[in-house]
Amino acid sequence: MNAAWWIRDSWEMVVRNLIHIKRTPELLLDVTLSPIMFVLLFSLVFGGSIVIPNVDYTSFLMAGIFVQTIAFAGIYTSVLLANDLQKGMIDRFRSLPMSQSSVLTGRTITDLFRALLAVSIMWVVGLLVGFRPEGGLAASVAAIGLMLLFGFALSWVGVAAGSLVRTPEALQGIIFAVVFPLTFVSSAFVETRRMPEWLGWFADRQPMTLVIDAVRSLTLFGEPGPAAIPAVLWSLGTLVVAFPLGLWLYNRRTTQ
Repeated sequence: MNAAWWIRDSWEMVVRNLIHIKRTPELLLDVTLSPIMFVLLFSLVFGGSIVIPNVDYTSFLMAGIFVQTIAFAGIYTSVLLANDLQKGMIDRFRSLPMSQSSVLTGRTITDLFRALLAVSIMWVVGLLVGFRPEGGLAASVAAIGLMLLFGFALSWVGVAAGSLVRTPEALQGIIFAVVFPLTFVSSAFVETRRMPEWLGWFADRQPMTLVIDAVRSLTLFGEPGPAAIPAVLWSLGTLVVAFPLGLWLYNRRTTQ
């Protein structure tokens, strides 16, 4: 099967996934309602009691909400894939004359669209509550590109997890157990220097903080900052590892 067929099959899977979302709009709750609630809660409820020197707290907060939502959207790929596996959809796909890897590429590309939708919604809500991306248009586009790269890498982690864990319900628990602690032990909501020294050391070096700091620097100051290169390297490194691992685990699961 040549590259043109693979691209065509991948796009058909994207269309299939988008139609599924259209018919089941509650699949978008994790990238619409949840981030809006986080923006409003932290900016309106906690914003008055958290002081960040020289930066309005809402503008500081938005990078963390952006990246947290992107992370959830990426990892949530695992739940959607596990759901297809559990309901027998993957068995149907395997009986068709199509590239089997297009199932995964279609799934991860669809989740890129979901992530872009989430960023768009949060951007508007953020502007309404005081977010001011003073870094300029080009820097904001670069920040969105970085977030989508990070989310795409995590979606392949989701492919690996969805192929390994057998039930969507178990995956949802795992996602919350992993993503929430990493988000809160980062620079998403407070400065890491306010944390205990040992915890701050970890927070400064974990990928969520690096991506958040790079996005914050781009949107607020128009420059990538020192976290940008490590953030890109973390994203690419995750993709390099998770992509073949996800393919291998998926093939092993579907041929058993």
